[in-house]
Amino acid sequence: MKIAISLLCACLPALALAAPYTPKDGGAVIEQLPRRADATQLELRALRQQLNTTPQDLALASGLAQRYIGLARSETDPRYLGYAQAALAPWWRQATPPVPVRLLRATILQSTHQFGPALQDLDAVIAQEPGNGQAWLTRATVLTVQGDYAQATASCARLSALTTQLVTVTCIANVASVTGRAASSERLLDLTLQRSAGAAPELESWALTLLAEMATRRGETALAEARYKKALARQPRDSYLLGAYTDFLLDQRRPQEVVTLLKDQQRIDALLLRHALALQALPGQQAPFQAAKAELAARFHAAMQRGDTVHQREQARFALFLQQDLPAALQLAQKNWAIQKEVPDMRILLEAALAARNYAAAQPVLAWVAANGVEDVPLQRLIRQLGPLDGQKVSAARKAGVL
Repeated sequence: MKIAISLLCACLPALALAAPYTPKDGGAVIEQLPRRADATQLELRALRQQLNTTPQDLALASGLAQRYIGLARSETDPRYLGYAQAALAPWWRQATPPVPVRLLRATILQSTHQFGPALQDLDAVIAQEPGNGQAWLTRATVLTVQGDYAQATASCARLSALTTQLVTVTCIANVASVTGRAASSERLLDLTLQRSAGAAPELESWALTLLAEMATRRGETALAEARYKKALARQPRDSYLLGAYTDFLLDQRRPQEVVTLLKDQQRIDALLLRHALALQALPGQQAPFQAAKAELAARFHAAMQRGDTVHQREQARFALFLQQDLPAALQLAQKNWAIQKEVPDMRILLEAALAARNYAAAQPVLAWVAANGVEDVPLQRLIRQLGPLDGQKVSAARKAGVL
């Protein structure tokens, strides 16, 4: 999972439209923006003005960028990421920027799936500051997404002397949950969370979300839901958490709850996708469903025009379940699998392969699950649907170079 706590703020995909829109008159409403004139926004405005006057102020720029990255997560508003990068503009393209900038740049790069450059920045930070806990945590996250579990675990282990036990155990459990050690790591994380009274809400939410996902993978739906609700009580606008919980609700065939939960959370493409999937499953929602589908199509088209690969998992789900374009869905799922290897990436590739009756395309995931001991009830249901490999499937898999 892409973790996001006060130590590490995961970045969100940029909102994009297929073409510019010109309103018919000055009174037309283009978008409803959050009405926020609170102390935080006033403070940020003052800091921006100060930075405009002294753009080379490293402490001010990095502090402001960190604030923006945090807001991108908490407010589910991707525009804050652009503000963060703009704050770092004087150093952004430098080969060896100062450590604070390099660490923030790595965080932004990993959010756009530029994992190679992100790891280069993180390794450089660690070479200069071996005790930088945030760098080790971010590195563990990137490596977990890529499926380099050994290196990810090693990075998590370095945290034990640098941060709290809850951070360390959550980091390790995130890896262990998909490498055949789900039961023991879940028990340890649950116990550690119980012993961590007073932890920051962001950290509690991260741990609870992971625990909810672990329970889901074991088929313990009641326990999973209780954990999701606890996490939401602490971080109600966390976009990753909202996505994970609404996926859970969709699997439980509870689309109306998804629509209610995501009523004001559709600026993020991943959440708009889940909203559209829920509308599709509800009677009498054809008009809003078609509107959401058209909006998603425009956003994904714009992303493809930019060469943006961040949305490939969501775009594969869109192609498969909303457009019923099986070849496109499978191609997108395969491209996504080449970049990241989390459980949802495994699932969409299996779903697309099954729908297309392309059993050879499923073999990389089957091999990965077997090699790493991935435990996940929904995945196992899909694997059973594939059935045993008969001669024709084996021949197709070998021809595709996956056996």
